[in-house]
Amino acid sequence: MTEISLCIMTRELCRQFFREHEADPAIFEDESQFRPYVYSEEAVDSFYKRKQVPGRLELVAMLDGRPIGHVQLKNIDKEKRECEFGFHMQNDSVKGRGYGTQIARLALAYAFENLDVDAVYAYTLVKNTRSQHVLEKAGFRFTEEKDGYMRYRFVR
Repeated sequence: MTEISLCIMTRELCRQFFREHEADPAIFEDESQFRPYVYSEEAVDSFYKRKQVPGRLELVAMLDGRPIGHVQLKNIDKEKRECEFGFHMQNDSVKGRGYGTQIARLALAYAFENLDVDAVYAYTLVKNTRSQHVLEKAGFRFTEEKDGYMRYRFVR
């Protein structure tokens, strides 16, 4: 299997990721809100800047020197020793190949080793069965369904 790695997102890696990004209707709660993605460097730079806040870490999943996934470790709570994990793949060319599961496992290892958390949570829309499959393969356990979302937890 091809080796995936995670690195801290920089402005340039963010731009590289979004240049080849395709929006996925499965991640929209209301599909009528779905619009095909159109790259804008200004919009990407604004997105990058908004994500640079305490309690949040933005990572990029790299494959053969290019970004294929965007990873978020957010709501990092040092007192409770927990955080949330979120990710999305760049486009359909990197979906269904096991990369998402590798990314989830790497993100868990990163959270446990670098953020010193004991639990990681993840949420998906009920209809997003692809993400649910990735989380389950990575070892997350389903905990509840509420308000249209599936909640998962991984405990060290």
